[in-house]
Amino acid sequence: MSDSAEAAGVLGRAAALERAARAGSGWYGRYLGVFAVGQLVLVPMALLWHGPAAAAVFAVVNTAMVTGLSVYAARQRVIRRGFGLRHGLVIGVWAVAFAAAVVLGSTVFTDHVGFAAVAALVCALPAALGARSELRGAP
Repeated sequence: MSDSAEAAGVLGRAAALERAARAGSGWYGRYLGVFAVGQLVLVPMALLWHGPAAAAVFAVVNTAMVTGLSVYAARQRVIRRGFGLRHGLVIGVWAVAFAAAVVLGSTVFTDHVGFAAVAALVCALPAALGARSELRGAP
C-alpha cells in the first residue's frame, strides 16, 4: 500500500471518529437541562418546607436526581474537550448561588415565597446557560 493511500485511510477514520463524537456530544446539554429544571423544584423545597419529613423528601428527591444524572453521564461515550473545566465552572457557580439562596432564605427571607421563586430561577440559571451553550455547539 502506498503512503498516500495509507494516509487517506487514516484521515478517513479520523473524520468518521469526529462525526461520531459530534453526534454523541449533545448529552451534556440535556444533562444540564434536567439539572436546571430540577432546581426549579428543589430550591423552593429547600427554602419553604421545614422539619424532618421535609428534609427526608428533599434528600430523596435530590439523591434520585443526582443518581439518575450520574448514571446517564457515566453511560456516555463522548466527552468534549474542556469538559472538566466547563462542568466545574457551571457547578461551581450553581453551588455559590445555592449556598447564598439557602443562607439568605434561612436568615433574612424565611418562608418568603417570592424569594424562593427568584432563588430557584437564579440557581437554575448557570445550568440553563450551560445547556444552551452546549446545545448550540459552542466550544
